[in-house]
Amino acid sequence: MSEYVAKTKDRETLELALGEQIHALISASHALNVRSAERFDATLQPAAFHLVRWLYSYGPTSAAALAEATAMDRSSVSRLIKQLEKSGYVSKAQDPDDRRGILLSLTELGEQSIVNALKEKESAFYERISRWDDEELGRFTTMLRQFNGLEE
Repeated sequence: MSEYVAKTKDRETLELALGEQIHALISASHALNVRSAERFDATLQPAAFHLVRWLYSYGPTSAAALAEATAMDRSSVSRLIKQLEKSGYVSKAQDPDDRRGILLSLTELGEQSIVNALKEKESAFYERISRWDDEELGRFTTMLRQFNGLEE
């Protein structure tokens, strides 16, 4: 076997191994999201937790912008927002920049509930990195940023 073919096969093996690890990360993250959603409010669909999580991270926004940002259709977002509003997690207010617009935001209950739900998820990831030194954590973070296309 030529050196080129051997390098190509080695690269393919490495790429497959990387794909397996990315899949494992996505699967573990999804499982933690489902558990966090149940901890947030077991009566709601996990998709509602996804909306609350986005509002917690990025702040008030319109339903249309929330649908676009979360890759959900507007009718689903509208239905879920009604449920979240009825449960006291989300409130609506007139957009001060556009009197015709409505901004969605978390209520105090919504914020407290999301923080409590995220504690379990965060502790699972923090446990995994707790034995890493600062250099290892820095390298991993840098490489993950590069992989995600977020290079500075």
